[in-house]
Amino acid sequence: MASKDRLMMIRQQVEAERKVKVTELSRTYQVTEETIRRDLEKLEAEGFLTRTFGGAVLNRTTPQDNIHYYQRATIHSEEKKKIAASFYGIVRDKRTISIDSSTTVMEVVKLLKDQEMTVLSVSTEIFREIGDSNLKIISTGGSYNKKTLSLQGQVAKDTINRYHVDIALISCKGLDLEKGATDTNENETEVKKCMIHQAGEVALLADHTKFGKTAFAKLSALDDIDYLVTDEKPDDSWIKLCQKKGIQLIY
Repeated sequence: MASKDRLMMIRQQVEAERKVKVTELSRTYQVTEETIRRDLEKLEAEGFLTRTFGGAVLNRTTPQDNIHYYQRATIHSEEKKKIAASFYGIVRDKRTISIDSSTTVMEVVKLLKDQEMTVLSVSTEIFREIGDSNLKIISTGGSYNKKTLSLQGQVAKDTINRYHVDIALISCKGLDLEKGATDTNENETEVKKCMIHQAGEVALLADHTKFGKTAFAKLSALDDIDYLVTDEKPDDSWIKLCQKKGIQLIY
């Protein structure tokens, strides 16, 4: 079994059982206890669980909900770069885009710094990352969230509603076949909903760990998504759903 598949199954087991033991996981997945400990270390770094003596317990808070932007940027960084590279060929031809404050979307923006393009942004990190680029950046303003480095609230929503863009680039914390895209922060979710409404097209960027997960706040139905961009091929149920709904699946 590949490491990424084992991690996904361990994640699902922890979610279901709330508590796991290293010895039992070692027997279940037929790997050494040291390998399981390394797996648990990775999941702890994501904020998903807390390791205990001989095992681990599920964190009560939503994974990555309270993790600072710069720490989140180090989680699944290679997967985020893959997503950005896969989508670059499409988004580079757009003239106007809106972006959320996610670390995944920021990887796409980094690739666009030499393009003649207007970017409507709720991210404050964009100024540090690409402040000297060719991009024309319009900041929404709003209430500043120092953990997510994002702008929220009514001011941000009002600004977004003044513009129409070619495409909105958004992320999520959970992606479910029936429940659609969900997120953890209600304030950010409301801003993203405005972005979706004001965009000609919508691209949802989500790495493989988001599939099959449901977060607290409803973000979007899958009918609202034009592009689903991820880092690896999802299972057949997702492929069939994308074909049915006319979503362009990119991985």
